Amino acid sequence: MTAPSLILASASPRRRELLARLGIEPSAIAAADIDESEALGELPRAYAARVAREKALAVEGGDAFVLSGDTVVALGRRILPKAEDADTARRCLSLISGRRHRVLSAVALKYPDGTLRERLSETVVRVRRLTPDEIEAYLASGEWHGKAGGYAIQGSFEGLIAAIAGSHSGVMGLPLYETRALLKSAGFPIG
Repeated sequence: MTAPSLILASASPRRRELLARLGIEPSAIAAADIDESEALGELPRAYAARVAREKALAVEGGDAFVLSGDTVVALGRRILPKAEDADTARRCLSLISGRRHRVLSAVALKYPDGTLRERLSETVVRVRRLTPDEIEAYLASGEWHGKAGGYAIQGSFEGLIAAIAGSHSGVMGLPLYETRALLKSAGFPIG
């Protein structure tokens, strides 16, 4: 029996790398072009799930499954932005310094018949109190660019994390436990 085809609805090299850890190579990459703006009063959990869902629905899969994900860094009810500039990253890092925050990583799998299955991972991350020099050194690394909350856990920032409770891969951008469960239930050959 032939394994089903999978389209990854993300241009993120990190998501593709994480998917490979499950032994899955997508047959195609098709970044979903959707409006990722927050709805007024939208909470972080609902936002992550909605964006992952909309990404999956936005990609035409034909006879293939479509997998998408979204990762949100939340401080209380506040969604921290993806840092596209150093000032935004600096603000995010200052906000999470010495505090706990949540990383919500949603994954959605659209079946060829249009059925949608979803899962969500919630991870609590505690960052040590950062000195201004540590923040500036991290900004100089450039690892923060385009990352939710202004950091990448898979880089040097991991040395500034005091504790993590939940999914490390979810913080990276694709929760592997939840993704594996979705793909396995859809008939993908995963050991």
